[in-house]
Amino acid sequence: MNSTNFRLWIKNEDSQRGVALLMVLWVLTILMVIVFSFSFMTRTETLSTSSFRGGTERKFIAEAGIERGIMELFYRNLYRNQTVELEGMEIWKADGTSYTAQLGNGYYTVKLTAESGKVDINAASDVVLKNLLLNSGVQSEEADIIVDSIMDWKDPDDLHRLHGAENDYYTSLPNPYKAKDSKFDALEELLLVKGMTPEILYGQGDKPGIINFLTIYSRTNRINVNSAPKEVLMAIPNMTPEIAEVIINFRQNQEIKSMQEIQGILGENYAIMARYISAGETNTFTIDSFGYKNNEKGNYAIRATVVISGLAGDDTHRYVYYKSPVNLPQ
Repeated sequence: MNSTNFRLWIKNEDSQRGVALLMVLWVLTILMVIVFSFSFMTRTETLSTSSFRGGTERKFIAEAGIERGIMELFYRNLYRNQTVELEGMEIWKADGTSYTAQLGNGYYTVKLTAESGKVDINAASDVVLKNLLLNSGVQSEEADIIVDSIMDWKDPDDLHRLHGAENDYYTSLPNPYKAKDSKFDALEELLLVKGMTPEILYGQGDKPGIINFLTIYSRTNRINVNSAPKEVLMAIPNMTPEIAEVIINFRQNQEIKSMQEIQGILGENYAIMARYISAGETNTFTIDSFGYKNNEKGNYAIRATVVISGLAGDDTHRYVYYKSPVNLPQ
């Protein structure tokens, strides 16, 4: 082999080695990508499984809280008229007070609220509805539109109020529909009413929506002062923050059982407020339950509305509303 051929042979060998090296590098790169992808997928699946497991556990804890709430309502029916409570057997208040109990490696927080302590949109006056909206931060002009539209939505005629709406408005929308001209069957139905927005109904951020203070189950235009939260008390005409605080502080120690007791608390304001308030309680309650895992901030929330129609042990209750999960103020 002469020198020229030898150099060509060496050059060809070097070229083949370079191609082989590039192929090896490409194979190694592909294998590394596959390994990293598999590792990432495994980690994602592990975190997803852990999150699903945690969410499921919190859900079951929250459901246990609902069952505990129902049991406490039966107990409340049995013993709420007793003047003396035994230690450890205290009756849960139905005014939105939070109660917490440990369950395994987690805990639940439960709130009971009597529906009679809320504003019934099918029975309440326009004055109470407007006050509730104003106190939640809605501007006066918007509140007038929403209140008049609510009244028009549930009345049986086609005449609309000054700021309200009937078929002529709703049928002109991009997705037209007709005014119901009948009572509300669900609070979420309010989203169909002119002027109402999800932010007003459900709240935004830390600000609760008015859905937390409304009901369709009390079937009365009066508000039970024993269970009404401050936001609802403030919707009563002539109510002041000072009077609301007096009512809340009074019921911490004892239940208001008659209009005479209310009159004693309100004094000269009683004459104006009497038509809007009561001390009576319906047998319909909302239970808000939050399920937590220990040392974790997240929770699983459930809201249920139940009708209690019997004593403890009879299991005579029925659900009229159940939402799981739900975004609830804590």
